[in-house]
This record gives sequence, structure tokens and C-alpha cells, in this order.
Amino acid sequence: MTFELQHLKAFAAIVSAGSLGRAAIALNVTQPALSRTIHKLEQQAGAPLFERHSKGMHLTPIGHALLPHARLLLREAEHADEEIKAMLGLAKGTIRVGSVGSIACSVLPQAIGKTCQAWPHLQVHVIEGVWDRLAEALVSHEIDLALGVVVDAGEEIEAVKDCRWEDTSYVVAAMGHPLRQRVHLTVADTLLERWAILPRGTAPFEHMKALFTRHQLPLPNVVVETRSTTVLKSLICHSGFLGWMPEPMFETERQAGLMGALPMPNASDKRTLTAFRRSQGLMPAPANKLLEELRKLTAPIF
Repeated sequence: MTFELQHLKAFAAIVSAGSLGRAAIALNVTQPALSRTIHKLEQQAGAPLFERHSKGMHLTPIGHALLPHARLLLREAEHADEEIKAMLGLAKGTIRVGSVGSIACSVLPQAIGKTCQAWPHLQVHVIEGVWDRLAEALVSHEIDLALGVVVDAGEEIEAVKDCRWEDTSYVVAAMGHPLRQRVHLTVADTLLERWAILPRGTAPFEHMKALFTRHQLPLPNVVVETRSTTVLKSLICHSGFLGWMPEPMFETERQAGLMGALPMPNASDKRTLTAFRRSQGLMPAPANKLLEELRKLTAPIF
């Protein structure tokens, strides 16, 4: 069975819009024309794809089964168009990349700057999040490249082995935090302080947990768990909380005299970072250009 891309585009538009009328407006076609297109697709599928209701259109089980394949085919067609344009020297297209916070604060902006300088017609879409969000986006083709901590990513995702680097995480606090006045500060002294960190189950939380385990200590008093780095930094800088962050994430605040690592022995830890791609299929040319710059920036210096 061979589907026409225009039929799939109409199908996906109705799903996104929730009604035939809104989808027709989005596609700049008449409602009867769009209805005929969907009817042809349903004939080809051999079953109805939508249930028509007064409040809109809802997918049938067959429609639900078709949707992820339709979206994948549409994205692959878009990637093919971008690849051909790049090969013809037009170098147009969109880089879709996701990153954990520390990389989004440091390596990624540098790589994007160099890529866009060399290929000024490219556009870049960035999402920032923890690994579970990035992995989902990579598998669903929302992004084509993910940057994060080295993990066992499963069968659908693989690490780019020649793009790997390290950073160091620390226990951080505001420059005016009372703990800075304490002589011979230790990790144990932070236990009863209020902590703010990324949620349990994320790599930063597990990284922090490993630090306390290494010191044979229980978890500290984690009061706030949030996925927002903006909230974390504000709580640490202005509300007396402690946190656990890789150095690139708080470098700007450190230079501004707002926060920094607490002066404690054995209170830091390194982690390895890498780029991830889907295991199957070709990476779109625009994403490959960004990956080339990432390789240059993170290559070891001998």
C-alpha cells in the first residue's frame, strides 16, 4: 500500500486541528476539497480514519494506528528535501536539537554560532530538558540530535562515539550563604539545609545521590524538585537553597558574584557527556552540520 504525502499531510492536519474546518483554514484549501482528500485516504486504508461528531473529528482505532506512521513519513520527506537542497548548495533547512541544561548553557550555543556562521540559511529549533524528555523527542522525530549524559539509551537511540566530553558538578550556594562562614566545611554540614534540585530519577539527582552515598550519608533535605533551571538558579541565588549543578550551568552566575561551588573537600564529581542520534535511518544534513561543529569543540587536545 502506497500513501500519497498530500493525503497524509491532510490527515495529520485534521488530527492537529481537531476539526475539518480548522484544518482546511490551516492548509488554505476548501472544506469540501479536504473532505474529498480524506475520503480517498480512507478508501485506500480500507476503513474509516475518523469518527465525525458535532464538536469535531476523533480518530478511529485504524486512524490511531496510521498516525505515527503518517507523521514519520512526512518528517522523512521534509528531511529528504533538506538533504537535497544542502547537496545542491542551497544549505537550507532546520536543525532540530535537544539538550540538557548544562550543555545548553555552554557547548551548544558555541556550536550553533559556528554552524550558522558557516551556513547562514539554516534555522535552529532547540528544546531543553532532562533525558527522558530528550529521548522521547528523539524517537518521535521531534529532534534529530540530543545532547546529554552518557547512558544506556536502548535499541532506538545510539551515542555518537566520536563526540564525547566531560564536565564537573558541585554543591552550589549563593555567595552570601551562611555555610560559607563555617570553618572546615564538609558534605555532612549540608544535610539539614534546604535543597533544590532536578527531580528524582533524573541523571542530576542520581549524580547528587551518588555523592552522598560515597560519603556514607543519607540524602539531604530536598525541599524543591523542579525541571526548570531558571527556578533552581533563583532559589539558590536569592532564597538560601543549596543545589547540585555542573559548572557550565552556573558559570554566568558565578562571574556575576551570585552563586558558586561551596568550598568543601571531595564534594564534586565528573560526568561524561555525548551526542545521541536515532539508531535507524540517516541523520538530516542540517543536524550533521551541527554535529560536525560539536565534534570540533569537544575533540580532546593533546
